[in-house]
Amino acid sequence: MSLTGRDWELSLDRSVSDTLRIRLAGTWRLQDRLPPPGAVDGALADTIALRQVVLDARDVRAWDTGFVSFIMKVLQRCDDKGIAVDRESLPRGVNRLIALATVVPEKQTGTTAAPDPWLGQLGLSFLALWTATLAFIRFVGDATLAFVRLGRAKANFRWVDFFGVIQECGPHALPIVSLISFLVGLILAFMGAAQLRNFGAQVFVADLVAIAATREMGCLMTGIIMAGRTGAAFAAQLGTMRVNEEIDALVTMAIPPMDFLVLPRMLALIVMMPLLTIYSDLLVILGGAFVGVTMLDLGFVQYLDRTRQALTLTNFLLGIIKGSVFGVLVALSGCLRGMQSGRSAAAVGLATTSAVVTAIVLIVLAEGVFAVVLDALGI
Repeated sequence: MSLTGRDWELSLDRSVSDTLRIRLAGTWRLQDRLPPPGAVDGALADTIALRQVVLDARDVRAWDTGFVSFIMKVLQRCDDKGIAVDRESLPRGVNRLIALATVVPEKQTGTTAAPDPWLGQLGLSFLALWTATLAFIRFVGDATLAFVRLGRAKANFRWVDFFGVIQECGPHALPIVSLISFLVGLILAFMGAAQLRNFGAQVFVADLVAIAATREMGCLMTGIIMAGRTGAAFAAQLGTMRVNEEIDALVTMAIPPMDFLVLPRMLALIVMMPLLTIYSDLLVILGGAFVGVTMLDLGFVQYLDRTRQALTLTNFLLGIIKGSVFGVLVALSGCLRGMQSGRSAAAVGLATTSAVVTAIVLIVLAEGVFAVVLDALGI
């Protein structure tokens, strides 16, 4: 069977019983009125005897996206019928375009298909949540084993990478942490003063800001800032390495990616988060002092004295512990999403967004758990 156009030719050869050879020749461009992909449906109908389709395009002189579209639709028909396809003779550019087009799955907008019943959607959501939870637990286990190997000096770990990440998630994060923390201190002091002024107790603004900063706001704001800054950076870096096949290269060389890539990032953020939390506490208190001195007519020494009386070692240590836990959650979220990233630019963007969302959700959940446990302990 053969079809011909003005400049193109399509022929189907079934000389071998289990193989269909599709010969393509001439010029295959959009303006050439190319044949529809359904032209090969009849030859593909005998799926019992047919085992393989060979695409022979050695005689194609010129082509454009019309040719690529025709080939992809033929490939889709063969895939639906479970027929293997040999496309080695296709032009190299065609194979590359097909590989690029199939990297990212087609986005389902839901405009043409009928919506699933609510019970089916609920089940799918539960399965997705269960799969994500298992993946997170598995990743936590792998990270724990990596730390054990580091403690036994058997991890493929480079200290130069560790100190580089320290620089990135520590000193380089100080400007944004300083700005946000100082503004949070201003807001806390201003809102507290608006209420305490009714009772003539403006001086207790110092107590309010000091306790809120050390116990809650310093660690919470630092965790959220690092989730949006460092957690996203971890996901983007590891996702880009996945796209560039650098992670695959490490696996080929028998270098565990958990040791070489994930461990330095997690360890650096776990070390830096308590220090950043202390720094954030100080900036929140300074922000409150600025409002107290400039708007409430409090002396700077008086404000600091009230702050010193309000601060307790318990509240200070609780903030440090929370900050450390938040650092672990941010590092886990960023590295997990980066290692799970797909192999395209769009997948890296999705992994980065997912890392930030996951980290913030886990931080809020952890904050709720801390609140319940501390209330039960009376702390």
